[in-house]
Formats: sequence, C-alpha cells, structure tokens
Amino acid sequence: MTIDKSLKVQKGLIKSRSVLTRAERLAKLVETERWKEGDPVLGLPKVRVQKLSLKKKKKVKKEDDTEKAAE
Repeated sequence: MTIDKSLKVQKGLIKSRSVLTRAERLAKLVETERWKEGDPVLGLPKVRVQKLSLKKKKKVKKEDDTEKAAE
C-alpha cells in the first residue's frame, strides 16, 4: 500500500507550534522575570509564541541581460 500525499511529511511544511507546554511557558516567564520560584503553577499568564517567517530571496537580474534587452 502507498501513503496518501496528504499524509507525507515534507521538509518545507514543518510549521511552528502555536501552543507551548507548561515547562516551556515557565522558562519564557522566568526569562522575562514574570514568574519567580514559589509562585503558583496554575493560572500562568499568557506567553506570546514567536512565529518564524522565512524571507523569500529576490531574483537578481544581471546587467548583461538588461543591456541586451535594450539593444
């Protein structure tokens, strides 16, 4: 049997998670000094998840191509 195309994992389609685990949230809160040792673990404040955006490379036109087109 073959695997359906929608179920295959491709390198370019890996998305960032929108939800952090409690341990990850605590680590971020400790970095920003919003949580200290001994504070309650339940009812943590919200933590923003940074989304990575890849910048697309612009195509660089060669000067030779523009000169030939002008002629």
